[in-house]
Amino acid sequence: MSINDRDLVIEAAAAGAAVVRSHYGTSLTRYGKSAGDFATTADIEAEKAILDVLRAARPADLVLAEESGRTGTGGNGRTWLVDPLCGTLNYAVRNMLVSVNVALRTGTQVVVAASADPFADEVFWTDGAGAHVRRGGVDERLAPSAESGLVDVNLDPPFPNERTFRAARLLADQGFIERFRPRVVSTTLAVAWVAAGRRAAYVTDGHLRDSVHFAAGIALCAAAGCVVTGIDGRPLHTGAGGLVVAADAPTHAALLALVESQRAGLG
Repeated sequence: MSINDRDLVIEAAAAGAAVVRSHYGTSLTRYGKSAGDFATTADIEAEKAILDVLRAARPADLVLAEESGRTGTGGNGRTWLVDPLCGTLNYAVRNMLVSVNVALRTGTQVVVAASADPFADEVFWTDGAGAHVRRGGVDERLAPSAESGLVDVNLDPPFPNERTFRAARLLADQGFIERFRPRVVSTTLAVAWVAAGRRAAYVTDGHLRDSVHFAAGIALCAAAGCVVTGIDGRPLHTGAGGLVVAADAPTHAALLALVESQRAGLG
């Protein structure tokens, strides 16, 4: 029986999450990458589990994966973006803040996506028409909320706009301190949490087009009705780049003002 893309992305993310859970707390081999970055046995095997699911159902599709790179013949305009374990350093020191991200880009648009939390046994997913979380086989629609005032800030490199903007500087900004409460979880699970109302916003620098780390979370937030732009307020993947995603327009406007104040002062 054929499977639709929505169910396939959920199945693929869940398959990766199962592998991540199975390796948690074990002795992990580390594979060095660059600038202190590394993958573990769990990253490699979770990615294989995800790719096995995708290739069995969509053998003609292209895949861009964190560990194995670009595979497949392509040519049909469909590309799967796979991040098998976002938060590898967290995971390697037995911190459960991680996610498994899978998204499908058709043409220039991400049309389905899933971000799985292996330890809460939740899969956040979108089919483009709405955003949901699946727990125990039951789907619940996601509802963004800024009520908590919690803003997750990504402090990991790269920082392409560091001359005029650093997310870390927000933490010392008096305006930020007065309005928001910072959090740093160091995994893109926090992007899905904005869609779910567990964070008021998320801020990061970086060039995020076709990012295997961010594609799923961005798609979830857009489908849930969050406000999503680059750090300069322009559409994603234009201008300065980066990401400011917020549960509502006032929160987004406040964060853009703080970012612009920093950019104006350092430019």
